[in-house]
Order: sequence, then C-alpha cells, then structure tokens
Amino acid sequence: MESCGMSFIKYILFIFNLIFAISGIGIIATGALVLADVGDYNHFVEGRILAPSIVLIVAGAIVFIIAFLGCYGAIKENYNLLIAFATALLIIFVIELAVGIAAAVFKNNFSMVMKDALKVSMKNFTEADKQAWDKVQKELQCCGVDGPKDWFNGNTGFPSSCCNDTQLTQATNVQCVIYNAHKEGCFSKMEMRVHNDATVLIGVGIGIAFIEIVGIVLACCLAAAIKKETNK
Repeated sequence: MESCGMSFIKYILFIFNLIFAISGIGIIATGALVLADVGDYNHFVEGRILAPSIVLIVAGAIVFIIAFLGCYGAIKENYNLLIAFATALLIIFVIELAVGIAAAVFKNNFSMVMKDALKVSMKNFTEADKQAWDKVQKELQCCGVDGPKDWFNGNTGFPSSCCNDTQLTQATNVQCVIYNAHKEGCFSKMEMRVHNDATVLIGVGIGIAFIEIVGIVLACCLAAAIKKETNK
C-alpha cells in the first residue's frame, strides 16, 4: 500500500516527465534553428561554430527518450528504472553544462578566430571561398572583413555580391564600389549573429539544467520512498 506522499511524488514526476519530453523537442528545435542560422559560416571556421548546436540537438533527442523512461519508472514504481533515469539526467546535465561552457568560451574567443579565418579565406580565395563569401555578403548585405576596401588588398578583384544592385556585373563594379557597395564589413555582422546565437544556447542550457535538477530530486525521492515501502 503506497503512502499518500509517495503517490503524490509519483504523479508529480509523471507530469514532470511529460513536460520534460516537450522540453526535449524544444531543445532539438532550438539547436536546429541555431544550426541553420550559423551554418553559412561553417566554411570559415571548419565546423567549430556548429559543434555546440549539434551537441544540443543530440542532447534534446536523448532527453526526449529519457523522459519516457522516467514516466514508465514512475507509474510502475520501479526502483531500478528510477535510479537509471536519475543517472541519465545527471549525465545529460553534465553534457549540457559542457555545451554551455563551450558556447561561452567560443563566444569570448569568436572575434579572433573568425576574423583570422576571414582574412585567410580572402587571401587564398578558392572557388569554395568565393561561393562562401558571395553567400554571406548577399545574405548579410555586407562587404569584405571590415569594409569594401579589403577587396583591394589582394588580387581577387571586387565581387559583385558586395553590390546593392543585384543586376550589376563585373563590368560595372567601379560604379558599385563608388555608389552602391555595402559599406559595413561582414565580420561585425557575423560576430553579432553568432554572439546572439551563443546567448540563446547558453540560456536554453541553463533553463533545461534547472529542470533536470528538479527531475533528479523527484526521481531520487520516489526511489527512496519505494525502497522504504519494499523493506517494510
């Protein structure tokens, strides 16, 4: 015969896990949105910019699965399942903490890494570099690293993707430089975009971490109550 207190914890934990499953979907969605937002910059930093959001998507999928383990363990009052659930939550908590730290570190180190990568890309300027620059300059309406003048420091020529008028061709790039080129450099816009995305990742990580701590406490309380009832 279960006590009223144990019954209360059981149903609270069950409801918690339903919310937790929904939060797992939210984590996946957040990671996917950030991944899509910064994916265009992957060429310049060789995947490092994508790592936190990819880890967050994986963590969200695991959270979704673990939530059902918690629901089943709570309803069946299975001590071993509840302990496994609490342990899994702790592991996910550590992973998300690591992601949060990585996002914070990347946010602080981003300026140096990205600016150097942009300059190297502009210097090498392979076909892949050209495509990446054209995509970023058109999407963000920017030009060069710090401004249009950057394109005159090498032998790459002035790209038409810097021009406001999309109908301008290489033959009229002089007009573009003088009248219609985007004045702001791409670095500052990319920096702001990535900093905002890192802040979102950190915020989501902290929010979910708090929920996981509550889940660990509830699971341990219910497991302890079940063990106490069993030993009577």
